[in-house]
Amino acid sequence: MAQRFEYLVVEIREGLLGGKMSGDKVEKVLNDKARGGWQLKSMTSVEVKGRIGPGASEGVLVTFERPVT
Repeated sequence: MAQRFEYLVVEIREGLLGGKMSGDKVEKVLNDKARGGWQLKSMTSVEVKGRIGPGASEGVLVTFERPVT
């Protein structure tokens, strides 16, 4: 039987109004998810629509996977 996986997608951005993406913030998310058994699958740069006003901010979508137990 083939191994089955589950996936988790996390949106990371610096703040509600945009701003520079910090490596520290990305590292914190990666380490937090790794403690839960998640492995990084992909990371994609995206424009994320702001919650306040028009426009978008830079962000990343991070996809994790782990085997279904």
